[in-house]
Amino acid sequence: QVQLVESGGGLVQAGGSLRLSCVASGVIHSITAYGWFRQGPGKQRDLVATVLTDGRLNYADSVKGRFTISRDNAIVYLQMNSLKREDTAVYYCYARGMSTRGNVAYWGQGTQVTISS
Repeated sequence: QVQLVESGGGLVQAGGSLRLSCVASGVIHSITAYGWFRQGPGKQRDLVATVLTDGRLNYADSVKGRFTISRDNAIVYLQMNSLKREDTAVYYCYARGMSTRGNVAYWGQGTQVTISS
Protein backbone atom coordinates (compact mmCIF):
# COMPACT_ATOMS: atom_id res chain seq x y z
CA GLN A 1 0.00 0.00 0.00
CA VAL A 2 1.00 3.59 -0.67
CA GLN A 3 -0.28 6.62 1.19
CA LEU A 4 -0.29 10.10 -0.34
CA VAL A 5 -0.73 13.30 1.64
CA GLU A 6 -1.12 16.63 -0.14
CA SER A 7 -0.58 20.12 1.20
CA GLY A 8 -0.24 23.64 -0.10
CA GLY A 9 -3.68 24.47 -1.39
CA GLY A 10 -5.45 27.71 -0.61
CA LEU A 11 -6.94 30.91 -1.92
CA VAL A 12 -4.92 33.13 -4.22
CA GLN A 13 -5.66 35.95 -6.62
CA ALA A 14 -5.54 35.46 -10.35
CA GLY A 15 -2.00 35.83 -11.61
CA GLY A 16 -0.55 34.53 -8.37
CA SER A 17 1.33 31.34 -7.55
CA LEU A 18 0.96 28.31 -5.34
CA ARG A 19 3.06 25.24 -4.74
CA LEU A 20 1.44 21.94 -3.90
CA SER A 21 3.34 19.14 -2.20
CA CYS A 22 2.57 15.46 -1.93
CA VAL A 23 4.42 13.10 0.37
CA ALA A 24 4.30 9.41 -0.45
CA SER A 25 4.85 6.71 2.14
CA GLY A 26 4.49 2.97 2.32
CA VAL A 27 5.61 0.69 -0.50
CA ILE A 28 7.09 3.55 -2.51
CA HIS A 29 9.60 1.37 -4.33
CA SER A 30 6.68 0.01 -6.33
CA ILE A 31 5.75 3.42 -7.73
CA THR A 32 6.45 4.00 -11.43
CA ALA A 33 4.72 7.35 -11.87
CA TYR A 34 3.48 10.29 -9.86
CA GLY A 35 1.06 12.93 -10.93
CA TRP A 36 -1.49 15.59 -10.18
CA PHE A 37 -5.10 15.58 -11.26
CA ARG A 38 -7.80 18.13 -10.58
CA GLN A 39 -11.55 18.22 -10.40
CA GLY A 40 -13.37 21.49 -10.80
CA PRO A 41 -16.96 22.13 -9.68
CA GLY A 42 -19.29 19.97 -11.72
CA LYS A 43 -16.45 18.56 -13.80
CA GLN A 44 -14.68 15.25 -14.14
CA ARG A 45 -11.25 14.60 -12.69
CA ASP A 46 -8.62 15.53 -15.28
CA LEU A 47 -4.90 15.03 -15.56
CA VAL A 48 -2.75 18.07 -14.83
CA ALA A 49 0.78 16.68 -14.97
CA THR A 50 2.72 13.48 -14.49
CA VAL A 51 6.33 12.55 -13.85
CA LEU A 52 7.59 9.05 -14.42
CA THR A 53 10.33 7.58 -12.28
CA ASP A 54 12.58 7.72 -15.36
CA GLY A 55 12.11 11.48 -15.40
CA ARG A 56 9.72 11.86 -18.32
CA LEU A 57 7.16 14.64 -17.87
CA ASN A 58 3.72 15.19 -19.28
CA TYR A 59 1.40 18.20 -18.95
CA ALA A 60 -2.14 19.02 -19.89
CA ASP A 61 -2.24 21.63 -22.64
CA SER A 62 -4.12 24.01 -20.36
CA VAL A 63 -1.23 24.26 -17.90
CA LYS A 64 1.82 24.04 -20.17
CA GLY A 65 4.18 26.93 -19.54
CA ARG A 66 2.49 27.79 -16.23
CA PHE A 67 2.75 24.66 -14.08
CA THR A 68 5.84 22.61 -13.28
CA ILE A 69 5.85 19.15 -11.76
CA SER A 70 8.94 17.90 -9.97
CA ARG A 71 9.95 15.09 -7.68
CA ASP A 72 12.45 14.73 -4.88
CA ASN A 73 12.48 11.08 -3.90
CA ALA A 74 9.05 10.45 -2.39
CA ILE A 75 7.86 14.06 -2.48
CA VAL A 76 6.13 15.43 -5.55
CA TYR A 77 5.60 19.12 -6.15
CA LEU A 78 3.37 21.11 -8.42
CA GLN A 79 4.49 24.69 -8.89
CA MET A 80 1.60 26.70 -10.27
CA ASN A 81 2.25 30.16 -11.69
CA SER A 82 0.07 32.68 -13.53
CA LEU A 83 -2.99 31.12 -11.97
CA LYS A 84 -6.36 31.64 -13.60
CA ARG A 85 -9.88 31.38 -12.24
CA GLU A 86 -10.38 28.24 -14.30
CA ASP A 87 -7.60 26.58 -12.29
CA THR A 88 -9.96 26.49 -9.32
CA ALA A 89 -10.40 22.85 -8.36
CA VAL A 90 -9.61 20.16 -5.87
CA TYR A 91 -6.14 18.90 -6.71
CA TYR A 92 -5.35 15.24 -6.13
CA CYS A 93 -1.97 13.62 -5.90
CA TYR A 94 -1.69 10.36 -7.80
CA ALA A 95 0.77 7.49 -7.84
CA ARG A 96 0.89 4.43 -10.04
CA GLY A 97 2.33 1.38 -8.41
CA MET A 98 3.15 -2.07 -9.66
CA SER A 99 1.90 -5.20 -7.97
CA THR A 100 1.61 -8.87 -8.84
CA ARG A 101 -1.88 -8.04 -10.13
CA GLY A 102 -0.69 -5.24 -12.40
CA ASN A 103 -0.83 -1.48 -12.04
CA VAL A 104 -2.45 0.00 -8.96
CA ALA A 105 -3.64 3.61 -8.65
CA TYR A 106 -3.25 5.48 -5.40
CA TRP A 107 -4.86 8.82 -4.58
CA GLY A 108 -4.43 11.47 -1.96
CA GLN A 109 -7.34 13.07 -0.17
CA GLY A 110 -7.22 16.22 -2.28
CA THR A 111 -6.42 19.85 -1.56
CA GLN A 112 -8.60 22.80 -2.55
CA VAL A 113 -7.17 25.50 -4.78
CA THR A 114 -9.34 28.57 -5.27
CA ILE A 115 -8.41 31.43 -7.58
CA SER A 116 -10.17 34.73 -7.10
CA SER A 117 -10.44 37.54 -9.59
